[in-house]
Amino acid sequence: QVQLVESGGGLVQPGGSLRLSCVASGFTFSTAAMRWYRQAPGKEREQVAHISSTGGSTNYADSVKGRFNISRDNAKNTMYLQMNSLKPEDTAVYYCSANIGLWYRGQGTQVTVSS
Repeated sequence: QVQLVESGGGLVQPGGSLRLSCVASGFTFSTAAMRWYRQAPGKEREQVAHISSTGGSTNYADSVKGRFNISRDNAKNTMYLQMNSLKPEDTAVYYCSANIGLWYRGQGTQVTVSS
């Protein structure tokens, strides 16, 4: 079955960095567009970044442009989100998601940005 497992979240100070990973299984990873999105308490879900199946095309929410970088390694069935210059407003649960007809998501990883 489809599995998406995120890791790499944690507590970081403002201005710090984190790298999230998402390991996929149960489908042909190299043919699936992927995305990261986040959900903060009391806020609407926000798509953070999207990457095409080959990695050749990416796009970002304006709120993270220039600070976050999405990438993927199709040989490892893994997607990444490098997050730099983190701000308190980046605090949320981050989910990876795969488009394989329907969008599937993982269980999420908590990112907390606080001093």
